[in-house]
Amino acid sequence: MAGRNQTVISEFLLLGLLIESEQKNLFYALFLAMYVTTILGNVLIIVLIHLDSHLHTPMYLFLSNLSFSDLCFSSVTMPKLLHNMQSQVPSIPYAGCLTQMYFFLFFGDLESFLLVAMAYDRYVAICFPLHYTTIMSPKLCFSLVALSWVLTTFHAMLHTLLMARLRFCADNMIPHFFCDLSALLKLSCSDTRVNELVIFTTAGLIVVIPFLLIIMSYARIVSSILKVPSARGIHKAFSTCGSHLSVVSLFYGTIIALYLCPSANNFTVKETVMAMMYTVVTPMLNPFIYSLRNRDMKGALGRVFCKKICSCYL
Repeated sequence: MAGRNQTVISEFLLLGLLIESEQKNLFYALFLAMYVTTILGNVLIIVLIHLDSHLHTPMYLFLSNLSFSDLCFSSVTMPKLLHNMQSQVPSIPYAGCLTQMYFFLFFGDLESFLLVAMAYDRYVAICFPLHYTTIMSPKLCFSLVALSWVLTTFHAMLHTLLMARLRFCADNMIPHFFCDLSALLKLSCSDTRVNELVIFTTAGLIVVIPFLLIIMSYARIVSSILKVPSARGIHKAFSTCGSHLSVVSLFYGTIIALYLCPSANNFTVKETVMAMMYTVVTPMLNPFIYSLRNRDMKGALGRVFCKKICSCYL
């Protein structure tokens, strides 16, 4: 390390999204449209749940928090990506990079915990329908949401403080479109073994355990559904869980494909595309999954619009 340039850097260059100059405007318009769709869709869900009393249930409490998490998760990376696409130098200050990394971890972790809470809610609703209101009490629901926020706060802060103690020397080019934790560790000229150990030990808490809990919940749900003699009951149960399963597949599928199935060829390109899937595409699709395939949400949308229209004529 003595032979390396020890100049402390003050900014990073985000080079993960390399697009030909003649195609830059096309991709800029595409990403802008996706980001605006994400914002409008998730805000619509939050507003509908707030305005319609029929949606004041545990499932929609978790959904409103998930929509807020998706909205913020996308906003952590997309505005800077759009700005850098119009800039000659795609840079980000050192402090801004650490801040982006903190909120990226925070809202990514929050989504993982909220998906577990939603899986537990569906498990209780289908396997113990007569005891649902007793088990999923307001106190338990708010406790699950609060616990999710507290755990993600400490986890994101832990990694950010550990990253802040590292030194970065000559190389300041990040082969990514945002300040990814693993990408930053590769640039550091300090000993990163403590960081890597913490990442390994906390990965189970944030990814593996939540994923296994969701699988266990839906295994019990499927087992319970198969015992229902009515075809109508089976269809209703599967339709209730369909939207949640779609979100789980999108979220964990892209993470598993990115981090557990690495490719030796064009790793940077694959990493960028897969990261775009779970940071941009998934938050954009969630509102469509929950609103277009959910009769409760469509009913709430109709009631809210009818109420607003009627109030205009009174």
